[in-house]
Parts: sequence; C-alpha cells; structure tokens
Amino acid sequence: MNTVASKARAPSRLRFAGFVFLFVYPLVTLGLLVLLPLTPGWPIPARTAVLVPIVVTAMVWGIIPFIQTRLRRWL
Repeated sequence: MNTVASKARAPSRLRFAGFVFLFVYPLVTLGLLVLLPLTPGWPIPARTAVLVPIVVTAMVWGIIPFIQTRLRRWL
C-alpha cells in the first residue's frame, strides 16, 4: 500500500516570537509604570531584579502556555 503520511506543519518561530512580544511588551510596560513610583532612587539593577522574576513567571506559567494552546492555529 502506498500511503503518504501527512506531516503536521511546524509552528513558525517568527510568529511565536511575535506573539510573545505582543504579550510581554505590555506586561513590562505596566510593570515599569507600577514599579518606578514605588522604587524612587533605586539603581536600575535592583529594579530589574524585582521586575524580571515577575515577567519570567508570567511567561512560563501564563503567556507561553496560552500561546501554545489557544493561539496554536495562528502559529
């Protein structure tokens, strides 16, 4: 029998990166808007040390799973 197995199209890394950007950019912007007034005079590395864990947590347990499940058809 000569059957051709259909291959599932691999997700586009460029589209995935675009979706991540669309979700992370507003998150970082909002985080900075909240964080800057609460940390006057703090050096940038200290502010970054507060913001980065929030962004990474949101990405690992929220943004990336959302993109991979609910937006998969557009990848």
